[in-house]
Amino acid sequence: LMDDLGMETAQYKQQLFQVTGEITTNLFSRKVLAGLARDWTQGLVDWISTNGAQILFKIGLFLLIMLGFKVLSRIARRLVKKGIAASHLDVSNLLERTAVSITGSVVMILGFLVALSQFGVEVGPLLAGLGVAGFIIGFALQDTLSNFAAGVMILLYRPYDVGDLVETTGASGTVSDMSLVATTILTLDHQTLVVPNSKIWGDVIKNVTAQKMRRVDMVFGISYNDDIPHAERVLNDILDSHPMVLDEPKRTVKLHNLGESSVDFVVRPWTKTEDYWDVYWDVTREVKMRFDAEKISIPFPQTDVHVFENK
Repeated sequence: LMDDLGMETAQYKQQLFQVTGEITTNLFSRKVLAGLARDWTQGLVDWISTNGAQILFKIGLFLLIMLGFKVLSRIARRLVKKGIAASHLDVSNLLERTAVSITGSVVMILGFLVALSQFGVEVGPLLAGLGVAGFIIGFALQDTLSNFAAGVMILLYRPYDVGDLVETTGASGTVSDMSLVATTILTLDHQTLVVPNSKIWGDVIKNVTAQKMRRVDMVFGISYNDDIPHAERVLNDILDSHPMVLDEPKRTVKLHNLGESSVDFVVRPWTKTEDYWDVYWDVTREVKMRFDAEKISIPFPQTDVHVFENK
């Protein structure tokens, strides 16, 4: 009615919106919008002039607290790392890194909660909300959590560590990195494999380098026409002359099998784990050379065919 009479209504429309908060077509007026913007701007300026110094102080205090706890986090990490090293405990690389990481994270979380409290944020409801959010996230990331659980089991039982040569889940190589989620394996032909921990923990784990010594199992065959004691002496002499073959445990050189084409000896020396392949290759090469020099034949598979003539 006032609009129809040509009266000024912008101020009344502005007051009506501020009281009710209802958006109507009457708001789409340049004077009404300009008045609202002017009032909001003035309110913001008044609020900043009243609380700005306090807000800036709290922001500065928040950043200062976080910076302080970051320094404390680094100190705590170093102390934990030095404590583990000084304790001389047989701790895996994964366990050490996990302990250091958890220590630093706990300190930073405490610092964040202390800093939030400066803004009047109540920590209790926040923690409850984080718990609900964690439940939802955990349900959505079931596979990742199974890998995490498997990583914890690997951490506790230590079937392998960084630097070990392992065979598991069809993969074979040296463990180059470990985390609570996955294990990184560098294969012998220099390929990088990232294997989820749940796959590893659910399979057979063969740690080739877990022991300091390994037995080298080899089989060498001679002809049925060769001298068995002479061949046995040659094999023992080869092992005696090799510097990487250990005296203890005792090696084994025994006639093991009468095959279809050969008389087979098992040769089983012991050596240090890191010398395994050197001993294997050296002994194999030396056996061929000594057998040739001693006129001991290495037979190949053959079949004798007997022909009978019917008369």
